[in-house]
Amino acid sequence: MAIPVKLEVFEGPLDLLLHLIDKNKVDIYDIPIVEITEQYLEYIKQMESQDMNVMSEFLVMAATLVDIKCRMLLPKEVNEEGEEEDPRAELVQKLLEYKMYKYMSLELKDRQVDAARNLYREQKLPKEVASYRQPVNYEELLGDMTLGKLQAIFNSIIKRQEEKIDPIRSQYGNIEKDEVDMDEKTLYVEAYAREHKVFSFRKLLERQASKMEVIVTFLVILEMMKTGSITIAQDNIFDDIIITSNVA
Repeated sequence: MAIPVKLEVFEGPLDLLLHLIDKNKVDIYDIPIVEITEQYLEYIKQMESQDMNVMSEFLVMAATLVDIKCRMLLPKEVNEEGEEEDPRAELVQKLLEYKMYKYMSLELKDRQVDAARNLYREQKLPKEVASYRQPVNYEELLGDMTLGKLQAIFNSIIKRQEEKIDPIRSQYGNIEKDEVDMDEKTLYVEAYAREHKVFSFRKLLERQASKMEVIVTFLVILEMMKTGSITIAQDNIFDDIIITSNVA
């Protein structure tokens, strides 16, 4: 009758290698690759897993160990600096990095567990203390205050508020914003330019009914200059600006 063997669960092939190195008490910088490889292969033979992704990771590491084992039997390679290369160097680097990350994760886990143990006692006051309200002495609070004095104070405050109101501006109605449609004004200026061909900028602005229309007309003229729809000319700095239409 076969004796059932309970295998430890490892997070991955590097975790298994670290376990074997600790179990054999060997130096991680001088791994006995033959012995570790044999133990590693023996372990994965006993693994029973239906997850092929997990098994493939362990098998890839097994192939890497066998490859390192074979390379160590061959003459050592020499790098550009004339130093002999250790086939185990890359594996050792990966193990050191994994070991560091593993210890960091365990440290963070311990801190999380310790933080969960911190309990704070809720503030609990006796009912007498919680319900206590400092008594108010209305006679001391009011003093010699009477209804007549309160009325006088109220009237003085209202008077100050009325004095803050500008008597002239308060008579003004609501200021209504002068709305000017930019698209309509653009069509108007383009039509004006096609009709007059050459015209005075001043006269064009004088035809506008409000300050807002003057501003919008000015913006339209700038946009038409940008697109090349019109040409601007001025002989002297104080002369009138003459606009020539390029719109067909």
